[in-house]
Order: sequence, then structure tokens, then C-alpha cells
Amino acid sequence: MGVLAPEPLIQMGMLTAAGTLMLLGLGLTAIVRRDRSQQDRTLEAVSGFIEKDSAPSFVCTGDGEVIKANAAARTQYGTRRGETLAGTLRSTFANPGGILFRLKGVADVDGAAREDIVTRRGQVRLAVHQMGEDRLLWRLEPVAETSRGQDGPGLPMIMLGRTDAILYMNDAARALTGHRAKTLDALFDGMPVALGSVNSVTTQSGGVDVLVSAVDAGAGRRALYLLPPPETAQGNAWQCFEDLPVPLVRFSTDGEVQEFNRMAASLVGNGLKKGALLHELMEGLGRPLGDWLAETVSGRAVQQSEFLRLRRTDKETFVQVALNCMNDDGKASVLAVLSDATELKTLEAQFVQSQKMQAIGQLAGGVAHDFNNLLTAISGHCDLLLLRHDQGDADYGDLMQINQNANRAAALVGQLLAFSRKQTLRTEELDLRDTMADLTHLLNRLVGEKVRLTLTHDPVLKAIRADKRQLEQVLMNLVVNARDAMPSGGEIKIETECVTLNEPLERDRVSVPVGQYVCLRVIDEGVGIPADKLQKVFEPFYTTKRTGEGTGLGLSTAYGIVKQTGGFIFVDSRVGKGTCFSIMFPVLERTTPKPLVEAPKAKAASPKNGDGVILLVEDEAPVRAFASRALRLRGYTVLEADSAEAALKTLEDEKLNVDLFVTDVVMPGKDGPSWVREALEDRPDVRVVFVSGYAEDKLNEQQERIPNSVFLPKPFSLNDLAETVHRQLH
Repeated sequence: MGVLAPEPLIQMGMLTAAGTLMLLGLGLTAIVRRDRSQQDRTLEAVSGFIEKDSAPSFVCTGDGEVIKANAAARTQYGTRRGETLAGTLRSTFANPGGILFRLKGVADVDGAAREDIVTRRGQVRLAVHQMGEDRLLWRLEPVAETSRGQDGPGLPMIMLGRTDAILYMNDAARALTGHRAKTLDALFDGMPVALGSVNSVTTQSGGVDVLVSAVDAGAGRRALYLLPPPETAQGNAWQCFEDLPVPLVRFSTDGEVQEFNRMAASLVGNGLKKGALLHELMEGLGRPLGDWLAETVSGRAVQQSEFLRLRRTDKETFVQVALNCMNDDGKASVLAVLSDATELKTLEAQFVQSQKMQAIGQLAGGVAHDFNNLLTAISGHCDLLLLRHDQGDADYGDLMQINQNANRAAALVGQLLAFSRKQTLRTEELDLRDTMADLTHLLNRLVGEKVRLTLTHDPVLKAIRADKRQLEQVLMNLVVNARDAMPSGGEIKIETECVTLNEPLERDRVSVPVGQYVCLRVIDEGVGIPADKLQKVFEPFYTTKRTGEGTGLGLSTAYGIVKQTGGFIFVDSRVGKGTCFSIMFPVLERTTPKPLVEAPKAKAASPKNGDGVILLVEDEAPVRAFASRALRLRGYTVLEADSAEAALKTLEDEKLNVDLFVTDVVMPGKDGPSWVREALEDRPDVRVVFVSGYAEDKLNEQQERIPNSVFLPKPFSLNDLAETVHRQLH
């Protein structure tokens, strides 16, 4: 169509859009073909890697069939290709099938799992890592008595089973109590044990007060650490922790470092000091660390232990961080127990790279920046052309087609980001009744005349915290799927209800914590989903629709948005009866910090013209050209810079008056927040607009420390840019 277009300008626009989509298709095809060949290469590489390992190692299928066994496994077990791993380990474990099934279930979710198991011959550590689709690497390693005692001499620890029976006490715990207890009531003076608080422990010399901290040890087990109580160490509180062989850091509820011991300082590095903030020391959670801290303080944290990356400049270091709430004279704080997980994460990363899900996530994050820059340039210059053509012009329809298809491409990139949970959410306080009222007209148009839409609300519905735009996308995806499941028509019910959980809800390998939730249900009377396909509905690109009717990204997008918001999504279905999707959002607590300053939404009306001097910093020339022309058309004086260094050079002229910085976040050399902080030292009154094609979690925390700043995500239109700049200046 681009070749046949009558005007050269239209030909260029349509051919550019077509070339962009072709590059996206070729890139996706190349990734899929590379992954298929990479699985075979990964198996060969791993086989060579484990052959000389002294610990028995096995490469197996998902069903447990042994594909490869290293020399140690062949010598110790005589394992051959085709045997089952459960049969091989029958002489080592009493119930190998149950153990392997439990660890495989955890690895299917987290990518890896391990468990220390006590056998007749001593303690054995069994670890599993996913190598890719239907490939698992199993490794058995004896745990020496000396290695088990490494956490014991300074830090008493008790391992509890699912029923709170005492499975193991280390040397330090036995030395403290003077005996080997089998139940908690034989160890503590009062029951139940108050976690995060001071409890009295029975010893040979009488009761001793200890601060009890719990850490999830996996497989339903918990590790209780008996720490010196805070009141025994007023003044030089942490002297009793200095000699412990475990890194310990104490944070305030706002994430500010209060105390730390020598082991923590050695592990974290020079950045660990009093007054430092948690997000300045670590990263990699996938959402703001402050949210995890707040959930721990309120007792709503799903996981007390997480793997994070230290922000060290000298070397890459990963740590496993376990947070536990403490109460000192009525003042809450958080104790973090750290452990070096660099070797574990390095090994895990070698296998995770070959996983299909990880490859798609990397693709989404990697192409988002480049494609958002391309789409910003395409849609932006199209907006400039539309300014010179009215609806009566012959070229107007062609330009609108270019603009609409660029927006569709931007929505596709947004769906990939939502699936990979790498998008930036703009959370706000929401009442689902108001949100549904705004959406009702659009949803009725989506379902058509054959389908009846019914809404039922809880009269005492409480507020939640979510991104309204993304929540609307989730609802539309679910309603469209419900409509497609009823080709002959029917009724779709949307229900909202307040639910209070008095005990954790265990479902689909997820534990929903105790608390209040707002439950949103979308119920249809459609064909239903077969049981064998029910667990696959949230996978990306999985669809039961015919070619051209769906991308397979709708439910995976919904899953990513809900999980990033802190909620839970479940599905129930019966073939021939219908399907129910249930979403649970935590009720908004009034103590929740105010949401970050967000970019204002563009209005339908064109923004007013303005005056002022704007310093535009953007390393992508097409985006910079569009943005500068758009702002000049609105009456602004625009100074351009292609890097942070060039921008700072421009600002060296003290006579130059600048009213606003518009800067990209990620650039070669200094990034946006870094150069802006430096510039604001001499020009504190200048306002800032950050733009980026990346969805950077760290930007929100950095932006929080930069006054008078907003964030505008790419791709943005001419009106989006002009409206944001106008609001910042006025």
C-alpha cells in the first residue's frame, strides 16, 4: 500500500511503519529459533560442566527420567540413561517421590529450589534448577557437621516443621538451653511464641529473655533465631551483635539504617552507614523496596525472605534478605538478616537464561526502549503533519491510519511490559464502584447486543490502591474473553465484595496473607476451560482462539498488572458451565504513604501556548527533533543537548535563564536524575520533566528526592508533551 500511495510523503510514512513492524516480527522469529537451538547447546554445556563435579548430579526431564548423570552419580548410584530419579534415590531417602515432587513444584514457580534433608548417613542438601522447557538439573551434596555449625556458635537457631515440632537445634541453641527439646512448649515458658518480640526460654539456670525472629526455610519449615533482646543493650545496643558470624542490619520503618554489625559492613560495602536508605543499598525486587518494608511492618508480607542485588560498584554481589519486625519500647523497627547468595544466584542465572519465560521477559524489556523511541518519532512527526491538514484534506485519512497503527504498536509493547511486570504503575486511591461506573458504557459496547452485562457492588466497599488505567485494561481483557466464550450470547456478571481472611488462604501454590481484601469477580456462562488447559491460561502467547482472533497476551497482561499491584488472581471453570476470574486487592490502609507525583493525563482539548526557556536533553535525534519542533510551535524557546554532559556545559553560562528541564532518563554517560541533581545545586527553582522508554522501578525512588519533577513515559504525543510542559510551568 505504501508503494501504491500517490504522495511521496505518505509513501515514506507507511513504509516506515511497515518496516518497523517487519523488524519486530523478524526479531520475535529469531528469538524463538535461537531458543530451540540453545536448549540443545545448554544440555551439552551443562553436561560438560557437571561431569567433573564431586557431587552426584543428574539432568532429568520434567517426569523424572534421567537424561544425563555425571561421573559421581554413576559411581555412587550406578545410574543409567532412562532410569527414574526417584528409583535411583530410593536407597537414600525414605520417600524420594514426595521430596522430588515438592521441590519440582517450587522450581516451577521460582526457577530453583533446595532443601536440607536428614538421612541415616547424615544431612544431604538436594537442589534443583530449571534448565529450560522440560529440563531439570538435580544435585546432591553432603552437608558436613562443620558447615552446619557455621550459623550456630554466635546465633542460636531452631528448625521447626509444619506442625511446629523441633526438627533441629544447632550447637549455639543447645548451649543456650542446656538440653535438646522436641517441642516448643518444652523450650519456652509461655505459649504461643510471639515472633518479633521478647520471649522467655527455659535453661538449666532459669529463664532467659531472647528476641525471637522467624525466617521461612522452605517446604513448610521455619527457622527461629534467638537473639539478644533490645532492652539488654541500651546505649551500646549492637555490641552484642558485633561478633556474630551473621550480617545484621536494623532499619527504621521508613527504610533508614539505624544499626549494623561488622559482618554486614563487610558484605554490603562502604555504602552501609547510619542514615542510608534501603533502596540506596539494594535493588532487584521488581517493585519499590519501601512497599516490602511496609508490608513486613504491618504483617502482610507474603515472603519474609527475598534475593536482592547490592548496589556495589566494585563487584556484583547478591544477598538473601530476611526481614523481621521488632518492637523496642513501643517503637517499631525492622531487623534484616543477610546472607551472601552470589554463588547461588550466579549458577542460577546460567540456567534461567535458557528458560522461555525469561527470554520473553528479556525481549519485552530490551525492545521496549528502542521501539518506544521509534514509535515516539513516528507518532510525533505524524502529529506535526496533522497540524497542517484538516479533515477535508485528501491526506488526512492516511495520516490518521499511520497514527492509529503507531498507537496499536505502542499498546502491544505495553502488553509485553505488563506481562514481564516491568511497567511503571501510577498508583492512586480507587473506589471500584466509581471505576466500574466510568467503564460501564464502554463495556456495554464491547459485549454487543447478544450479551447482557450485570454489575453488583458490595454496599460497604472499601478503597484500594492501584493504577486506574491498568486496572481498566484488566477488566476489559476479562470481559472480552467472557464475551468470546459465549458466541450464542448470555450474561456476564461483574461482582465486587469485601472479604476478610482470618487465616491465610492457600491456593494454586500461593498463600494469601491474613487481612481485608476487595474481591472483584468476572463470571460468564460460556464454554468453560478444560482442566488440562486451566493452568496455562496466564502463559504469554497461549490462546485457544483461532489465528488472527487473539494474541495470547490478554490474560498474561492481566496477571502481570495484578501481581505488580500487590493483588492475586485466580480462575475457576467448568466445561459447559462457565468461568469465574477472581481478583483480590488488599484494602488500602490509611497509613499508606502518599503516592508519588505523577504525570498529568492529557486532556482532549489542545494545551495553551506558553513562553519560557526549556532545556531539552535527548540522545535519540529523531525524538529530539520532534520534541523541539513541538515545543517551539507552542511558543517556547528550546535549547537542545544530546547528552547530560552537553546539558551541563550549556548551563555553565550563568546569564542563561532556564525555566524547565525536559530530559531522557537513560542516556550514555550520566543518566537523567544524576545530571539534574547536579544542575539543581545552582538552579534550585527549575522544574523537571523526565521522559523514558524504559519502565525503571528505581526512577520513582530517585524522582521522590528531586523536587518539582514529573514522569512522562514514551511513546508520547504532541499534546501529551505540550500539556505536561504547560502544567509544570504554570
